[in-house]
Amino acid sequence: MQREAVMRIKQHDRSHLVVLSDGSEWRIWPGDTPQTLQWRPTTELDVVPIEHAVCSHALVTRSDGLQVRVISADVNWSAREVRRSLAGG
Repeated sequence: MQREAVMRIKQHDRSHLVVLSDGSEWRIWPGDTPQTLQWRPTTELDVVPIEHAVCSHALVTRSDGLQVRVISADVNWSAREVRRSLAGG
């Protein structure tokens, strides 16, 4: 797992989107959104490429290694993919 530079949260006012200190914007996988509710501007994150059926990256908290699956904010998932994944767990 290759890690890129550590990031901090610049903006996270909509539960499904996060903007990091480098200006990158990420769309959070719907099933992972509750895990982001404790994030603060001081939360340190690594952006890590992952192999996943519908997500390209994960945001990994440095404090506890929690992974939240994401895609670039300018990309949308198909409703079918989201329903299928959430139904499967």
